[in-house]
Amino acid sequence: MSGRDPLCQPRRIRRGAALTLVFASVLIAGAATGTFPQAADRDRKPASDPTLSAASMSRHEDVAKAAEKAMANGTSPMEAAERAVSRSGDRWGAVYSENEYQEFQDALDGQYTGVGLWARRERDGRIEVTKVASGSPAADAGIRRGDRLRSVDGRKADGRPVTEVVSALRGDATDAAAGTTVRLGLERGPRAWSLTLRRALLSTDDVTVRALADGVTVIRVAAFTKGVGDTVRTAVRQAPADTGIILDLRGNSGGLVTEAVTTASAFLDGGLVATYDVDGDQRALHATAGGDTTRPLVTLVDGGTMSAAELLTGALQDRGRAVVIGSRTFGKGSVQMPSRLPDGSVAELTVGHYRTPAGRSVDSHGITPDLDVERNVLERAGTVLSGLGR
Repeated sequence: MSGRDPLCQPRRIRRGAALTLVFASVLIAGAATGTFPQAADRDRKPASDPTLSAASMSRHEDVAKAAEKAMANGTSPMEAAERAVSRSGDRWGAVYSENEYQEFQDALDGQYTGVGLWARRERDGRIEVTKVASGSPAADAGIRRGDRLRSVDGRKADGRPVTEVVSALRGDATDAAAGTTVRLGLERGPRAWSLTLRRALLSTDDVTVRALADGVTVIRVAAFTKGVGDTVRTAVRQAPADTGIILDLRGNSGGLVTEAVTTASAFLDGGLVATYDVDGDQRALHATAGGDTTRPLVTLVDGGTMSAAELLTGALQDRGRAVVIGSRTFGKGSVQMPSRLPDGSVAELTVGHYRTPAGRSVDSHGITPDLDVERNVLERAGTVLSGLGR
C-alpha cells in the first residue's frame, strides 16, 4: 500500500472504511448542482439552488440537532454528529472538522499543505520514500526516492500503516498549517540522519503527460482538481497527429464533477455525459462541442477509480469513444450535500445518484471494463490502440 502527503487519507479514521476511502474523493456534485454553500467549483455557480426533499432536510436536521445537544451537554459535537450519520445508514455520509474540510477544499483547488513526500510500506515493514515533489521542502532538503523514513517527530515509522505515517507528516488539526515543522529520521545505505522540515502550501501534480516510444501519448489524471479538464484538453491538442491516446484513470479518486465533464469534452463533440438526481429531481451533464472524436482512445481503470472518474469512464464507454481496459472500478456514484454544524464542522449526507448516458447505475456496481486486464495493462493498451488504427 502506498500513500502521499496531499490528502490521500484522513488523519484519523472515524467511520471505518467508507470515510477512509472517500475523504479525498467525495463526489463534488454540488459543483454541478449548486447544492454546496460556497461551492467548491467557485468559477461555475449556477443561477439557482435545487430544493431538497423533506426527507433530506430531516436527515440534515437530525445531525445538526445531535451536534447542538452535545454542545449543550459539554460533549463532542463531532462525535455526536458521527453517531447520527452512522444511524442514518448513509454509506457515504461523513463528518469533517472545520480544518479537515478546509483542507479538502484546498485539495480540490489543487493545493495541499505538507512536505512533498510520497511513501510506501515495504514487506519488511519499513517505510520507503517513493517520490519527492519538485520544489518541495523535502526536495530542498535533499531527500531522495529510495530513502528510508525511520521516524516522524520521534516516533518510529517501521511497522506502522503508511496512512498513519503520511498523516504524521501532514500533522494533526492543530499543527498542519504551512510554516509548522516536522522532524524526520532518515536512512540511505549506511548513512542515518535527522532533519527538521517546515511544511508548505504545495501544488498537486494531478495531470502528467508522457510520450511512449511509438508516439502514443499517455495522459494520467490522479484527481479532478481545479484546472485539470483544461490541462487534459491542451494535452490532447498538443499530442502528435495520427497517434493514439491512453487516458490513465487508475487510482483516480474523483473530485470536481465539472472538471470530469470538461475532460470528457476533450474527446466528445458535445452530448450527454451523465444524468443525476437530487432527491428525485432529474438533471443532466453535457460536454461542450469541439472535442477530438477521431483519435483512437483507450481508458485505463482499476478498483481505485472512483466517483467523478467513473462518471467520465462511463460516458466515454457508453458513447463508444474509448475502449476501457483494466479491472472493475470502485462503484462510488452518489451525490453528497454538506451542511455546517454548530461547532464549525461539516456533515455530508447523500442526496442523490448519477447514471451513465446509457442509464447504468454506478453506485455499488462500478464500471466493468471492455477488456479485463490486471497485468501489463499499459502494454495491452498499446496493442489495442494498434488494432484501432493509431
